[in-house]
Order: sequence, then structure tokens, then C-alpha cells
Amino acid sequence: MTTILLHTARAFTSAAEIPDAGILIRDDMIDAIGPREGMSLPAGAQEINLPQQTAIPGFVDVHIHGAGGHDVMEGTDAAMAAVARTIARHGTTSFVATTVTASPDHICQSVEGIARFITMQHETDEPRAEVLGIHYEGPFISAARRGVHPKEWIQLPSAELLDRFLQAASGNARILTIAPELLGAAPCIDAARNAGLIVAMGHTDATYEQARAAIARGVRHAVHVYNAMRPFSHRDSGVIGAVLTTPEVTAELIADGVHVEEAAMRLLLQAKGAGCVILVSDGISATGMPDGKYMLGNFEVTVVGGVCRNSEGKLAGSTLTLDRALRNIVSLGIPLGDAVRMLTANPAKLLGLEFKKGALRTGADADIVLLDESLQVTNVWARGVAMN
Repeated sequence: MTTILLHTARAFTSAAEIPDAGILIRDDMIDAIGPREGMSLPAGAQEINLPQQTAIPGFVDVHIHGAGGHDVMEGTDAAMAAVARTIARHGTTSFVATTVTASPDHICQSVEGIARFITMQHETDEPRAEVLGIHYEGPFISAARRGVHPKEWIQLPSAELLDRFLQAASGNARILTIAPELLGAAPCIDAARNAGLIVAMGHTDATYEQARAAIARGVRHAVHVYNAMRPFSHRDSGVIGAVLTTPEVTAELIADGVHVEEAAMRLLLQAKGAGCVILVSDGISATGMPDGKYMLGNFEVTVVGGVCRNSEGKLAGSTLTLDRALRNIVSLGIPLGDAVRMLTANPAKLLGLEFKKGALRTGADADIVLLDESLQVTNVWARGVAMN
């Protein structure tokens, strides 16, 4: 059994800031956390003193397509491991692998591969992010708000097709993105909820009334708010109006400064509060890579200056890492504790994993990120294994 005591300048748990903190790690779990002066060093344990560092929980990304030159739709062990390694270096210690619209056969093949990887991912001691499940972004989306999703594979919501996707996932499906205004959406939402999925509105042209009806049916999450949604107007507030005014709906935000401008980010943060916003990357295979041409699902995108676009010039995901999202949100004047919450406790709660992920607490997985004074990541522990 490996036991380590981290002694840091401060630590942010899910609920409080602890100055002069001690975090005791036994194997892959947090055994204790609190003020260092109140903790004793167990026999045989190693103490690591980090007097200038801040400890926070590892980031949880519920919307990411790829990184390190690979896309989760490849569905191979090599691709999944590359994504997991790349994002872990930037503080993301767990994620939900997100698909894009493709043919049903392609989606099922990819999901089967992701599910296989999930079952064997802990057979290595390599420090990398943990895959928590699968997020289906498409094909049940609006053609009018498809973004870069291939139009030829968009389908009306179907409980039968969803069941096929769920069978391919072998119990690893977590989130379904759907446009709730589409014909067939209601029974598909019901089927998803009955299967235990989180149902999210996204890539949608829903009116306010249609969005509210979906919320009444059990939709509790909104995908990359503002992007690929019916625009907000003072006489037609649409899905955005429903999201902003419904406390029980969590809202994703891509805080890269490209997808959403500053005033709109501030509006979302003020309307929803720190407890209802989830920062996501929407990262693609180009994340952690130089500019160039990359794949998103089965189509090509071009990355220039870190911004991803398809052949039509539409934004195609991002190269955002969540440590950069943290710094961007703090630069808006948001307190560090609140920003951390949006990257850790909030997504973990959405997934029902708040006692294992997204928090520094006794019994939680030892997913720990260390930050320097400029909020740069200096080290990461993924389930007790250090990156450096």
C-alpha cells in the first residue's frame, strides 16, 4: 500500500477552502483531508511539502470528443488512451467520451470500442484520465442548428434506435443530447430517462414553450449554451430563455473566449450561479496539438490559431483544456472556489458521482490537481498516480 501526505498552502474541497492543508492518499483514494497541523504522518508514509501550491479536485469533463491527435469515435484502445493521457496533463482526471452524428453503424461501432476500453482502463498504472461513460451528441438533433454535424446522418428521435445505441454501450451510456422540438422526442426522452441517462437539450431550435415542456418531462441539462441554439430575443427567448430561468437545469459553457463572448458568459454566470454552470471543453482531436488538419468523427476540420473550423468556416469544437477554462473564468472576476466548482463538483453531481469525483473528501478517488500562483497546473494525481 502506497501512502502519501500532500502538504499544500491551501486546498479547495467541494465545500470549503482549507489553508495549510494536508491530504492523505492511500493507494487510489483520499484517506483524510484537513489542516496539516491536526494530522499525523502514518508510519511508512511519504510527506510531500508544497508550500506555494493550491490543491483542487481533478476536473471532470462531460463533453469532449478527443485530444492528442485522436477522436473517441475511433473507438480503439490506442485512441482512447491518447485522449486520456493528453487531458490528464491539463488537470482533467475524468471525462465522458462524446460522440458526434454519424451513421448508426458507425456510432455503434465506436461506442462498442469505447465500452471495451472502459472495462479494461484500470489494468494499467499509467496516470491518465478515467472514462466515466458515453455522451451521445447526435444524431437526434435539429438540422437547422446542427453546427458541423453531418446533415446526412441527422435523424428524428427514435426510442428504438436509442435502444440500439444503449445495447452497444453495455451499460456505459451516461448522457443523451436531443433537440426536444423534434417529432418523436417525447418518447425518446422517456426511454432515455428510464434507462438512467441524463437528458440534455442541445443543437436545438426549440421555443421557450417547447424547452419548458421538455424540462417538465425530465430534461435537466443544456449542451454548450448559446452555441447551436435558437437565438435569444426579448420577444422570443427560446431555449436559452428557458435555461437561464430554470434553476434545475445545468448549463454547459465553453469558456475559450471564441465560442461565447465575455458579456454573454457573464450573463450566464449571473443568471445561473456558480452551482448550475458546468465548464466543458468540447475538445476535439486537435487538443494539445499544433495547428493543422484533424478529424472530428469522420469529417475533417482545420485548426488555425487554436480555433477549429470545418470547410464551411463553422466552429467545430475546440482545443480548449479545462485548466485554461479555469483561468479564463477567474479572469472575469469569478472567485477561484466558484470556478473550481464549475469544473469539478457540478459535473460530478450531474453524473451522480459527487462522493467519488469532483471533490477532495475522505473516501473520494485521489484525483488531485496542483496549481501555482498563476493557476498553472504543476502536477496531477489521477486515482493516486502522479503525472510527474
